[in-house]
Amino acid sequence: MEKWLYMMMIEKTKTYNKVTKAVITQHVENIRNLDDAGKLELCGVFKGYPGMAGMYILKTESREEAEELCKQEPLVTGGFATYKLVSMLVADKDNNYLL
Repeated sequence: MEKWLYMMMIEKTKTYNKVTKAVITQHVENIRNLDDAGKLELCGVFKGYPGMAGMYILKTESREEAEELCKQEPLVTGGFATYKLVSMLVADKDNNYLL
Protein backbone atom coordinates (compact mmCIF):
# COMPACT_ATOMS: atom_id res chain seq x y z
CA MET A 1 0.00 0.00 0.00
CA GLU A 2 1.31 3.43 -0.90
CA LYS A 3 2.04 5.82 1.93
CA TRP A 4 1.60 9.52 1.23
CA LEU A 5 2.45 12.60 3.28
CA TYR A 6 1.48 16.15 2.40
CA MET A 7 3.77 19.12 2.89
CA MET A 8 2.20 22.51 3.47
CA MET A 9 4.72 25.20 2.54
CA ILE A 10 3.68 28.42 4.30
CA GLU A 11 4.61 31.56 2.37
CA LYS A 12 4.52 35.07 3.84
CA THR A 13 2.28 37.72 2.33
CA LYS A 14 3.03 41.44 2.35
CA THR A 15 1.08 41.75 5.62
CA TYR A 16 2.99 38.99 7.44
CA ASN A 17 4.93 41.55 9.50
CA LYS A 18 1.59 42.76 10.93
CA VAL A 19 0.66 39.38 12.42
CA THR A 20 -0.68 39.76 15.95
CA LYS A 21 0.02 37.79 19.10
CA ALA A 22 -3.60 36.59 18.98
CA VAL A 23 -3.07 35.09 15.51
CA ILE A 24 0.19 33.44 16.61
CA THR A 25 -1.66 31.95 19.60
CA GLN A 26 -4.34 30.59 17.24
CA HIS A 27 -1.61 29.26 14.94
CA VAL A 28 0.06 27.37 17.81
CA GLU A 29 -3.32 26.04 18.98
CA ASN A 30 -3.92 24.77 15.44
CA ILE A 31 -0.57 22.97 15.54
CA ARG A 32 -1.49 21.39 18.89
CA ASN A 33 -4.87 20.27 17.54
CA LEU A 34 -3.29 18.71 14.44
CA ASP A 35 -0.74 16.91 16.62
CA ASP A 36 -3.39 15.70 19.09
CA ALA A 37 -5.47 14.39 16.18
CA GLY A 38 -2.48 12.45 14.81
CA LYS A 39 -2.43 14.55 11.63
CA LEU A 40 0.96 16.21 12.14
CA GLU A 41 4.20 14.41 11.28
CA LEU A 42 6.50 17.42 11.60
CA CYS A 43 6.39 21.20 11.55
CA GLY A 44 8.89 24.00 11.78
CA VAL A 45 9.99 27.52 10.95
CA PHE A 46 12.35 28.42 8.12
CA LYS A 47 15.23 30.77 8.85
CA GLY A 48 17.19 32.43 6.07
CA TYR A 49 14.65 31.76 3.31
CA PRO A 50 13.06 35.09 2.35
CA GLY A 51 9.32 34.87 1.88
CA MET A 52 9.00 31.48 3.56
CA ALA A 53 7.49 31.20 7.04
CA GLY A 54 7.62 27.45 7.64
CA MET A 55 5.95 24.16 6.87
CA TYR A 56 3.81 21.33 8.14
CA ILE A 57 4.08 17.72 7.07
CA LEU A 58 0.60 16.29 7.37
CA LYS A 59 -0.51 12.67 7.76
CA THR A 60 -3.98 12.47 6.27
CA GLU A 61 -6.12 9.92 4.46
CA SER A 62 -6.17 12.03 1.28
CA ARG A 63 -4.84 15.14 -0.41
CA GLU A 64 -8.33 16.62 -0.11
CA GLU A 65 -8.22 16.24 3.68
CA ALA A 66 -4.77 17.86 3.75
CA GLU A 67 -6.08 20.74 1.61
CA GLU A 68 -8.93 21.34 4.06
CA LEU A 69 -6.48 21.44 6.98
CA CYS A 70 -4.31 23.96 5.10
CA LYS A 71 -7.30 26.22 4.49
CA GLN A 72 -7.98 26.29 8.26
CA GLU A 73 -4.48 27.54 9.22
CA PRO A 74 -4.95 30.87 11.07
CA LEU A 75 -2.05 32.53 9.24
CA VAL A 76 -3.84 31.71 5.98
CA THR A 77 -7.37 32.61 7.10
CA GLY A 78 -6.03 35.90 8.48
CA GLY A 79 -4.36 36.78 5.18
CA PHE A 80 -0.84 36.79 6.66
CA ALA A 81 0.30 33.80 4.60
CA THR A 82 -0.54 31.64 1.63
CA TYR A 83 0.43 28.02 1.12
CA LYS A 84 1.46 25.46 -1.43
CA LEU A 85 0.54 21.85 -0.83
CA VAL A 86 2.96 19.20 -2.08
CA SER A 87 2.23 15.45 -2.13
CA MET A 88 5.08 13.11 -1.28
CA LEU A 89 5.10 9.36 -1.83
CA VAL A 90 7.09 8.01 1.10
CA ALA A 91 10.09 5.78 0.36
CA ASP A 92 11.04 3.57 3.32
CA LYS A 93 12.05 0.06 4.37
CA ASP A 94 8.47 -1.18 4.11
CA ASN A 95 8.37 -0.49 0.36
CA ASN A 96 12.07 -1.09 -0.34
CA TYR A 97 12.57 2.63 -0.94
CA LEU A 98 10.28 2.44 -4.00
CA LEU A 99 12.60 0.07 -5.83
